[in-house]
Amino acid sequence: MTSQTITAAASGTWNLGDLRVNRIGFGAMRITQDGAAFDPDAAPGDRDRAIRVLRRAVELGVNHIDTAAFYFSRLRSANELINRALAPYPDDLVIATKVGPGRDPSGAWMPHATPGQLRGQVEQNLRELGRDHLDVVNLRIVGTDSIAERFGALAELREAGLIRHLGLSNVRPHHLAEAQAIAPVVCVQNAFGLGFAPEQQAEQRAFIRLCGEQGVAYVPFYALAGQHREAGLRPADTTADTAADTPGNGTDSDTPAGSRADAVSAVSQARGVSPAQLRLAWTLHLGDNVLAIPGTGKPDHLADNIAAGALRLSEDELRLLDPDGQDGRTGDRAGLPR
Repeated sequence: MTSQTITAAASGTWNLGDLRVNRIGFGAMRITQDGAAFDPDAAPGDRDRAIRVLRRAVELGVNHIDTAAFYFSRLRSANELINRALAPYPDDLVIATKVGPGRDPSGAWMPHATPGQLRGQVEQNLRELGRDHLDVVNLRIVGTDSIAERFGALAELREAGLIRHLGLSNVRPHHLAEAQAIAPVVCVQNAFGLGFAPEQQAEQRAFIRLCGEQGVAYVPFYALAGQHREAGLRPADTTADTAADTPGNGTDSDTPAGSRADAVSAVSQARGVSPAQLRLAWTLHLGDNVLAIPGTGKPDHLADNIAAGALRLSEDELRLLDPDGQDGRTGDRAGLPR
């Protein structure tokens, strides 16, 4: 796969409200540090390299960037880097941010914002990004309690013109229903990826279908890192050359996780792609309304991630990668190039 010649347009498109985006986007969590996200001991990332990555992403057709004010390391802020690299922003660039969580200047997590504090978090994103309004703001939550008061506070900011569209993060179906009764929701961000436990697979696949029926995008985070979460990908997942040399990627092949890792390695080798590219292709096959936001601070990994949008998997490959998911899809990619 000639990564350098493939753009994000190969992944197809979806609408976030009235904003059309390519289904391969970019997540900014990893550009502020070298090492695990939110690790206070992680070395700050190279500023110039991060700026080059962001600019190259846009050159390769990325028009959906996911960020947050709490994405920062000791010396780097994702929002500041995006502002520095891309302002004045292209007309078709959609920047989605999230509010709810917060970190103090030392990086320690603070309690989630109250409804009255959400405006301050929105304004912080506006200042750091250098914008007068935010394209998409996701309310990130923990737990199963009602979100009506918090989402209602964001809906008021939408009415005031500070926010164009609203989304949700780390939620369940009843949260989506509750929010839709207050204001339109354009996207749901939840943790999901190849290798998640069968019960999570079933739950999230059903949620993807529900979102698709309502015209809501489903944006999985940790689609590449999986259970490694903030630690990110292991080196063996990022290159096609190592896929054949790392059966199970260090996982016991007698376990379900080990068997799946072996399948990922086998299919990656056969297709001449990296395990990371294969995981992204599988993610996009979940449904037309699924958007991928892989993040990286390395230009070569960026090109590979974007090229994964052109990778189409056969029914046999999908079954091999994810036997529990049948054909690996919850929706139809009809109309997209194969």
